[in-house]
Amino acid sequence: MEKDFKTEDPLCPADISPVMGRAIRLARLLETSRMVFLPITGEGRGEGLFILDNLDAITSEELEAAIVSLPQWRREKALRFKFEQGRKECAFSYLLLCQALREVYRITEQPTFSYGEHGKPELSFNSQLSTLNSQLFFNISHCKQAIACVVSDQPVGVDVERIGRYNESLARHVLNDSEFALVSQSPDPQISFTRFWTQKEAIVKLTGRGIDDDLPNLLLKYNNVTLHTEDHLDKGYILTVANYRG
Repeated sequence: MEKDFKTEDPLCPADISPVMGRAIRLARLLETSRMVFLPITGEGRGEGLFILDNLDAITSEELEAAIVSLPQWRREKALRFKFEQGRKECAFSYLLLCQALREVYRITEQPTFSYGEHGKPELSFNSQLSTLNSQLFFNISHCKQAIACVVSDQPVGVDVERIGRYNESLARHVLNDSEFALVSQSPDPQISFTRFWTQKEAIVKLTGRGIDDDLPNLLLKYNNVTLHTEDHLDKGYILTVANYRG
């Protein structure tokens, strides 16, 4: 059963309906400092990166409101997660995508997804907006610390990872000799490794071809890709956006 928000809650005034209250609360939640809009410059491109990185501050009530606001197919997916963290990432990653589409392209319709040959999701709109299905691209990544969503009129990939996954065995599997040396000799191998990891994962998500068999040499292989990496050390994560030069 859906719970109404308490009327004393400043995000939900007492003189509006519970349904409208949920909508207002979610809109204000996504428009707070928990969301950061960062334009990615590129000639002739309309694209933007959106970040939601106060996931631990989202209350159970806010999560419930978010899930109620989702289209049925996404709501069912969110509810399949056993734990609240998974539901939170599933619900708010979709809402962040909707926010990005509104901010960058003025699209208010909730999209559905279709999937490419290797499982990369693609936007799908109804008949009125169907001409946009092959013209807009997006990618989403999330971890416990943050959700990142990027929308673009060109293929794009994004990866966000928490800092703290580095160990020598994993690093030797992911990095080539030169990269491994840079990480090993850096003042903080955890940070350096996470930068490389997000860069390679963002390229994998950009290409949509699944995990590459040659991860150590991935950055050399795709030298036609532009990488935009950001360190959010105070929040404990690093992210990278990848797109093709052009």
